[in-house]
Amino acid sequence: MIGRTAETERITAALAAARSGRGGALFVTGEPGIGKTRLAAAALDAAASADMVAVRGRASTVGPPVPYRPLVEALLLLARAGLLPDPEELGVYGPVMARLLSDAPDPGGHAASHIAVAETMLRLLAAVGRQRGCLLVLDDLHDADAGTLAVVEYLLDNIGQQPAVLLLVAGRTPRAATELALRARQREAAEILDLNPLTRPDVRLLVAAELGVAPVEVCPDLLHRAVTGSAGIPFVVKELVHHHAARPAHRGERTPSVPSTVADDVRRRTEALGPLGARFLGTAALFGRRFPLPVLEHAIGADHPALSEVLRAALASCLITPDGPGTQWYAFRHPLVGEALLDDLGPGERARRARRAARALAHLHPGLPGTWRAHAARLHEHAGEAHEAVRLYCEAAQRAMDEATGERPLDRALELLTRAHALLEPGAAPELHATVLELLLDTAARSARLDRLPDPPAPDHGLPAARRAGIHARLGAVATLAGRPAEALRHLDTARSLLPGHPADGHTALVDLAAAHAELGRLAPDRLHTAARLARRAADAAVADDRPEVACGALLLLGQLARPEDEPAATAHFERARAIALAHRLPVPRTAAEVQLAVTAAGHEEQPTRLEQARQDAHRRGLLPPAHEAGFALAMERIRRCAFDEARDGIIEEAAEASALGLGRSLAMFRLADAVRYAHQGRRAEMSGALERLEPLLDAAPGLRAMAYGSARAFCSLLEERHDDAEAEFAQALAHDTENPSTADFGRHGIVVLLGVLAGRIGRRHCPGTAEAGAGGTRWNRQFAGLAHAVLLGREGHPEQATAVAAGALAAAGPYPMARRLGMRLVARPAYEDGWGASVEWLREAEEYFHGAGLHPVAAAGRALLRGMGASVRQRRTGTEQVPPDLRRSGITVREFEVARLVAERISNKDIAGRLHISLRTVEKHVANVLHKTGHPNRRAFATASRNLV
Repeated sequence: MIGRTAETERITAALAAARSGRGGALFVTGEPGIGKTRLAAAALDAAASADMVAVRGRASTVGPPVPYRPLVEALLLLARAGLLPDPEELGVYGPVMARLLSDAPDPGGHAASHIAVAETMLRLLAAVGRQRGCLLVLDDLHDADAGTLAVVEYLLDNIGQQPAVLLLVAGRTPRAATELALRARQREAAEILDLNPLTRPDVRLLVAAELGVAPVEVCPDLLHRAVTGSAGIPFVVKELVHHHAARPAHRGERTPSVPSTVADDVRRRTEALGPLGARFLGTAALFGRRFPLPVLEHAIGADHPALSEVLRAALASCLITPDGPGTQWYAFRHPLVGEALLDDLGPGERARRARRAARALAHLHPGLPGTWRAHAARLHEHAGEAHEAVRLYCEAAQRAMDEATGERPLDRALELLTRAHALLEPGAAPELHATVLELLLDTAARSARLDRLPDPPAPDHGLPAARRAGIHARLGAVATLAGRPAEALRHLDTARSLLPGHPADGHTALVDLAAAHAELGRLAPDRLHTAARLARRAADAAVADDRPEVACGALLLLGQLARPEDEPAATAHFERARAIALAHRLPVPRTAAEVQLAVTAAGHEEQPTRLEQARQDAHRRGLLPPAHEAGFALAMERIRRCAFDEARDGIIEEAAEASALGLGRSLAMFRLADAVRYAHQGRRAEMSGALERLEPLLDAAPGLRAMAYGSARAFCSLLEERHDDAEAEFAQALAHDTENPSTADFGRHGIVVLLGVLAGRIGRRHCPGTAEAGAGGTRWNRQFAGLAHAVLLGREGHPEQATAVAAGALAAAGPYPMARRLGMRLVARPAYEDGWGASVEWLREAEEYFHGAGLHPVAAAGRALLRGMGASVRQRRTGTEQVPPDLRRSGITVREFEVARLVAERISNKDIAGRLHISLRTVEKHVANVLHKTGHPNRRAFATASRNLV
């Protein structure tokens, strides 16, 4: 019973109590299709499995009325099963039972009273359930006659001392059964199990069960349709699944959007409301999922009392529900209700009602302010007035994009424009085609919802060349976003050919901006310079031609290109873009600018709260590319701050969205972030797996390859004390960045500088900006660059300055616990040798941290350095949890295990001594002990046998 765990547990407990002689009553309530009868059937199965007597009766309004129908049905079932007690066993109530079964009149001419029938049923339940307990289910109690309800009320008051459970199933319709349930709960005679709609995870499970597949295999489109179309009602979910499964058999034919069973159910409940109710709901369906009651009342023209009665009946039948506070707006209980009602309207009737509703809307809301324009567009569409509908849809979409508030307005605008595009007819004016196409492409690009973008036609040749060029530029931008560079270049070539010798204006600015973005997808060493040149040209032309949105886009790109080398210049570009957006009231570019400013600021702030807020704002507006960029930056900040679980949760959520939408670059960013997350925990195997998943996506984001080497592989090597490997991997990152420059930060201005200074490759002459780097840039880079500066000062004989600079660098490293200790470990030896800093205290802090984090190679290196400095070292012999059990049982110590790990990797004794900072003789002693304790004749045999152990 998916989503019904609490209810089934309560029923199970009641059945167990009945078997012990303590009876009880449960009402199961809920709207139609919610699963009341299914839960009752499960209760009957559970009772039968427990060897209880289980019987069911159902009330009905079909045919002539039958007194006590559900009770009689239950008695007949007991009789067929041979479980009915002899009338003599019931004493004076035996004849009452016989008359109920035979439907014969009383010999004295008097019908049995309700009390007599109720006492008869009570004694009968006691007799039937005496040995093993009994369950009596009375279904559809809302259709029961007054006599049955009177009997039920008596049973509720007296069932507690009997070995039986009453399970009473009733709808929410305000009838006598509903009132009975409420009274019973008030006097604690029964418990109400009110069934709620299924959650999204529950719907996924139900869809999977109906299809017979694993939940992860459920088609996303089907799941979306099931969730949004059913409102969590199990009956509707199941019918949608069956409807979906049956469609391939009718391929090529038009299939109704609503399953026939659901449509029949809606039709039956609507007909029960009478002619006015049917007209009311049919007209309401023209507005979509939700509808305004005052406009509807004006359009129908019915008197208020009659319409109020219909409204109450529609609410009681669960066809509609209030939508927000007050009585102005209502919504269909689930979208299929409105769709089914629309399908029942013929074209002529639909058009007539739509025109009346459109006139009513225009009368009540002159000028169509706010969202009324979108409703008017829908009504004109139903009226067959396509041209007016398209015009209104475009205006409503533009308003949605210009809104500063609301949930995902870009999605709403894209939905409106998609409807407008579908209404365009071949004979429509080219200018109208162009307007719809321009808005549609712009909105799809801003939101990255390319999955909702229909196949756009080529620009009409009747348009001016400059406008056609703009459309091709937009098509190129969409192709770039989708990761189709060849297609993007074709559109851009066409756009340029339409503007030969054209002066710089808004059209050329649009083409240059699209070309600048396309440059970033090319594999070329000059791509960043070319992109910056094009973006500057686009910004100048857009400002001159008063194209604020294009100007904002160009400035944002210029800021992103400048950020790695010149943060103040990047911030200035972002601030200017935001100022233009604010001046022209453009919430979309303003939000994008605030994301970029937050990304820039995140590397300097104590907590990335501003970045998280900017990410949420972008998501709320539906701006997915900026939201994903903020999400990637936030994931990297969380990783650096060692908030690995938070980073993982964000990465999983964002990557799933990017994958569902086919956004290759966004997906690549989050897969890279996952690899970096593993790397910063020293989990090489998981990091390698994440990098393998990233590799097929790097063509869509070539600039990330340098980060894959620098931020992931090289950093993991440092945590494994593989410094030579780290140097080689950082060199590979630099090589990739030289061949294909990127704006990604892989450590070029931080950790790479520190390692170069420590290795002696970088000195004051070769690195004149080290001091400046220590004072500027992000905190993440400043900590490493500052330590590099301190090392140089120490070598130059300035210990006091070196100590002060190192203190500043470690203060900058405050938010990054692991990187701070890594920096301490890396500079401890030169600090000790040159007489500056606090090398012993640093190493002790670093060793304690890395030991606790399970990063044993770095902890071991710290202990070795401390010994070399003559400092006392905390013994870790009690911390043998790092030694695998098989080796621990052989007597291998922690120190011997550190050596054994490297022996298993077939590393020579000399290299082991260098990595662990111990003497060669000590290594030879540990190797001999390992071989003796494990019983292996030589290093090769131990390495072969112990590869998986260590």
